[in-house]
Amino acid sequence: MKRSSLITHILSGVTLSLTQLSVGAIAGEVPHWQRLHLGTSGQDQYDFPVYANDDLSVSQPDVREAIIVQHGIQRNGDDYFASAMALLEGSGRSPKEVLVIAPNFPGVPDKDKGFDNMPLWSIQGWTGGDNAVSGTLPSHGLSSLTVLDDILLMLADKKRFPLLQKITVAGHSGGGQLVHRYAVLNHVDEQLRQTGLDVRYVIANPSSYLYFTPERPQGDGFARYDQKLCPSYDDYRYGMQNMVPYAGTMAGSDLFHRYLQRRVTYLAGTSDNDPNHRVLDKSCGAEAEGPTRITRARGYWHYEHYLAGPLSVQMHERFEVIGVGHNQAQMFGSQCGTHILFGRSATTAPNAAQCQAIAP
Repeated sequence: MKRSSLITHILSGVTLSLTQLSVGAIAGEVPHWQRLHLGTSGQDQYDFPVYANDDLSVSQPDVREAIIVQHGIQRNGDDYFASAMALLEGSGRSPKEVLVIAPNFPGVPDKDKGFDNMPLWSIQGWTGGDNAVSGTLPSHGLSSLTVLDDILLMLADKKRFPLLQKITVAGHSGGGQLVHRYAVLNHVDEQLRQTGLDVRYVIANPSSYLYFTPERPQGDGFARYDQKLCPSYDDYRYGMQNMVPYAGTMAGSDLFHRYLQRRVTYLAGTSDNDPNHRVLDKSCGAEAEGPTRITRARGYWHYEHYLAGPLSVQMHERFEVIGVGHNQAQMFGSQCGTHILFGRSATTAPNAAQCQAIAP
């Protein structure tokens, strides 16, 4: 079933079946994942593990906001969930009103860790939207981006979440790569917002960004990169060539104009500046964007404004987190990170890192 048709069915009352394995409900407990049964029907259905602070197998009539926190390449959803719950506990927000979900993409090395009868991804393939490579799969294959679609569509079910008003999808590192590409490529954002949902994306310290044209940062401007140095620099996950099937057939210019209308926040740690960081993407396609994560973040922000020209980029914002490196807890726990995730009224920790809002 097409995504556009699927959302119509979901919003008209067709629900997603969920089977609870166990629930880690509060900070301080060892979190346990839940087994979600996602998809539409028959051969399109699949099971997927998430951590959450509420039982997702039943309706949640008090939930007003949902925050999805996406792990990095270590596939440690439990750590991200625990960190998010600690932030929620300190924020002053009610855990009854804020649903925290941490999806956990099982990798092939995780096949013996209890993720039985579930799709398995290559170690980094899920970060770009690749299809799962083994395990129990839907008949059409399964992109990691489709999993996010299905989770958001689950949340849009008014029978299950009647008071939900806001969904924030946040990712750090490898998770930031996935969330960025999801923010660009998904086809459900506008439809969800038309139902009254406020959908937002938070992209923190990714190794690379998705460019809409063959241009890359050069000096004070932008120009085509030297293909002799990297013949495939404009291939997906860095550019528009050889896109993943999930992306469909939209041209780069159309994707960019649509992306400008989506609510996006970029977070970059000023100390995430090691060109030899152990999990930094050092492929030539990534190196074409700059030598470090902070350099790539600054280059992409300028690129967005360069490409937009006279068009407005006001739906996008960017903050630099002062003195923080590649650390998800410190990024999301910073002053701006806490307020972005939990609202301006949220209480920040006394030692929370300060942030600087970056103008165009």
